[in-house]
Amino acid sequence: MREIVLDTETTGLDALRGDRLVEVGCVEIFNRMPTGQTFHRHINPQRAVNPEAVAVHGLTDEFLADKPLFAEIVEEFLAFIGDAPLVIHNASFDIGFINAELDRIKMPPIPRERMIDTLLLARRKHPGVSNRLDDLCSRYSIDNSHRTKHGALLDAELLAEVYVDLIGARQSSLILASDTREIRVTGTTDAPRRQRLIQLAPRLTDAEREAHRAFVATLGDKPIWNDFLPPPPAAEAAAS
Repeated sequence: MREIVLDTETTGLDALRGDRLVEVGCVEIFNRMPTGQTFHRHINPQRAVNPEAVAVHGLTDEFLADKPLFAEIVEEFLAFIGDAPLVIHNASFDIGFINAELDRIKMPPIPRERMIDTLLLARRKHPGVSNRLDDLCSRYSIDNSHRTKHGALLDAELLAEVYVDLIGARQSSLILASDTREIRVTGTTDAPRRQRLIQLAPRLTDAEREAHRAFVATLGDKPIWNDFLPPPPAAEAAAS
């Protein structure tokens, strides 16, 4: 499933009183894994940035003066998010600003039904404690040491990692050793995994293996799957 993790920075805290967007950052995830596709734009808000906001994100009037208007990036932004669910920390804040910008240029708002609010998820999972993004990074051992100021893309990247932990979707990473008897699972135990004395019969047919090999061949010159595929039968025969 495709989802978009989104964050914004603004001139202030109140979209209803004229505060505007100054930055939008989005990270695409598919089946809870980042794909590497991002959207990031700074925006000229056509008004002064409050000093309190500059202290948070560091985006000054001078820096934003030559940036595009929201109307100039809106089509690209909407094309990137498509109809995917939007994962946002304190979603009512960010979507309020985005919909205010859409309203200014007479475009329909983004429905709030598309929002997945990680702040609400965190409050349900960790009641009675602070659930700011920095707190969640610390709780889930996510390195945010490079976050000296808020930034829409950086915060979206961190939130993508937090989101996976919040919903319990992070899988233990595997350390693959040359001897399968020495496979260890990080995050669970350092003891070697026990192996069956009699291996299970393979469930894949030769035809299915060949179909998979043919598919991998369409993925480019050096698809990562080649690192895990066994050699084809002809290569095994030649080696022996």
